[in-house]
Amino acid sequence: METVTQNTCLFCGFFVKKSHILLETGYFFVTFDNFPVNKGHSLIMPKRHCSDVFFFNDAEWTDFPLVVKKTKSMLDGEYKPDGYNIGANCGKAAGQTIFHAHVHVIPRYEGDVSDPRGGVRNFKQALVPYDHHTN
Repeated sequence: METVTQNTCLFCGFFVKKSHILLETGYFFVTFDNFPVNKGHSLIMPKRHCSDVFFFNDAEWTDFPLVVKKTKSMLDGEYKPDGYNIGANCGKAAGQTIFHAHVHVIPRYEGDVSDPRGGVRNFKQALVPYDHHTN
């Protein structure tokens, strides 16, 4: 695990400036991703520094579904997506590059990829071929 402190964290510095904050709850900030994969790609980040979502405290876990719903409502109104992917990269092996917890909320649109079946399962070659008719 990467060692990042609140003093050296890119996201913690971002919060101090409170720039580009789309919405805020008691425990989270929401902002657009600087490297979006689709229109409206947003990040939900706890105000408290912690390395990934597995370190959320009880209050953050309680607030998290509410901030996800608020984010979806905001994105629905602005972008009218056809679906969503929600996910977090936890640890270097999972692709995490900024070691302040954050959850991606990615609006999806009909036709944005040729075959969206499997959704978040498509990040790597599956160990077993995915057949959505058997699950």
